[in-house]
Amino acid sequence: MILVLSQEIQRAIMHLQAGGVVVYPTESSYGVGCMATNAAAVARVFTLKERPIEKTLPLIVGSIDEAKRLIVWSSIVEQLAQEHWPGPLTIVALATNEGKKLAPGVVAADGTIALRVSSHPIAQALAQAVGPIVSTSANSSSEPACYASMCVKAWLGDADVLVIDAGTLPQNPPSTIVRIYDDRYAVVRQGGVAPRL
Repeated sequence: MILVLSQEIQRAIMHLQAGGVVVYPTESSYGVGCMATNAAAVARVFTLKERPIEKTLPLIVGSIDEAKRLIVWSSIVEQLAQEHWPGPLTIVALATNEGKKLAPGVVAADGTIALRVSSHPIAQALAQAVGPIVSTSANSSSEPACYASMCVKAWLGDADVLVIDAGTLPQNPPSTIVRIYDDRYAVVRQGGVAPRL
């Protein structure tokens, strides 16, 4: 099983590098995404999700160092990252010059990016292999998240999307989202962790 899954991950990496869209397991639910640098692939994720373009897509990055490259780092971000990453905490912070180069639909109108370092080994492996990847729940925007591959496949229909089938996932809550304001933060969505700084 591990060997088969490893082969699936390699296929998914190649699919992402070729501009494809992939569904993969995360620490919360199944996620759908692509390379965050590929504008056409990011646009496809918006279409699949039936999501308005102004509602930007969050990312998974492979490491804290990668996050530092994309968002403006501060002492409060450092504390949150050290306490909760890898894990289900999404931090919304101002994009760096490098972060601003990501595809449309990733950087918000106010110049912020939402990202996390995932604790799921498959999501982590994908981001470490190809760079930042879009990570939004694998479902239409008005529907509940998918925790089983059958749910994912029913949602996708005949769409050309590669699915990493990890079976049925635990029904964990979504990531907590926090927004950084200078030297403080605010919880935008309470999810899998409760920051206490």
